[in-house]
Amino acid sequence: MEFASLPIPAPTPAAKPAAPQADAVTAEKAQEFEAMFLGQMVDEMLSTVDIGSFGGGHAEETWRSFLSNAIGESIAEQNSTGIARTIETAMQRYQTGADR
Repeated sequence: MEFASLPIPAPTPAAKPAAPQADAVTAEKAQEFEAMFLGQMVDEMLSTVDIGSFGGGHAEETWRSFLSNAIGESIAEQNSTGIARTIETAMQRYQTGADR
């Protein structure tokens, strides 16, 4: 009995480091994610604050989201939380196929 030979797949190359331009894009997207995440957190916190007799209604809800997003972006620009660094590292691992 003869067996047909099956093609042997070529070995996969080791994970390649990302290009510098890809690193910059990854860092930018990670910071954008951090800003969005922090903006949502701030919006939730602001929704629990009693602002007294000033404001209220639909307009306040609309402008509160703009304020929350601006605060989130400001915090993210300071690189103080570590969220963007963690997301960037995870994205780079995914892009390169690295385990660590």
